[in-house]
Amino acid sequence: MSRGELPGAPPEKRRTPDGERTDQGIPVEGVDRQTHEPRRAVLSALVKHEPGVLAEVSGLFSRRQYNIESLTVGETIDDSLARMTIVVEESRPNIDQVKKQLAKRIPVISVRELEEAVQRELVIVKVDGDSPDQVNAITEMYDGQTLDAGPRSITVEITGDEQRIDAAIDAYRQFGIRELTRTGYAALARGEKPTAQVSEPNQAPTEAQVKTETIADD
Repeated sequence: MSRGELPGAPPEKRRTPDGERTDQGIPVEGVDRQTHEPRRAVLSALVKHEPGVLAEVSGLFSRRQYNIESLTVGETIDDSLARMTIVVEESRPNIDQVKKQLAKRIPVISVRELEEAVQRELVIVKVDGDSPDQVNAITEMYDGQTLDAGPRSITVEITGDEQRIDAAIDAYRQFGIRELTRTGYAALARGEKPTAQVSEPNQAPTEAQVKTETIADD
């Protein structure tokens, strides 16, 4: 027995009283035993447009080992604000926790999960140029645009929802895809309801709305 250790068997080998316990002997009464299946969620965060915000937000996901499927950042009608659209696939409790933690960040003005949203994504695909007529036919079918064409390769652009982008990529595979890049989601709430839930939608927040305290992760 080394200095500082208590005598006896380790916790997982000790006899425990009636009632279910963990391997470390901790009672588990009242623990939520429901299985939460992963689901995809689209989060829209209105943030201050300043250096370090992207690193702070992505760092929050990294520390908690949450998987980001896509993250896009863009300008709003106010130069001092930016909008982040984050797509994650996590359990319902984890998604709720992400929203709570994001809302605590000083640079974050508003966080909202978009249940119904107008979503678009852009993909740029470079394929072999052996069959230009067939490539052009696929591009026209998906209302795309040819960005660059040469004797050896053709580069096209397609915009649409995720299903449309996936289908277009599958259609181009027959020509030999050399490279592709996808932007990830850009999304706004559907209808007249504002995407950012601040007192004056689409306007810069007041100092009272922006000012908050740094709060550590739970």
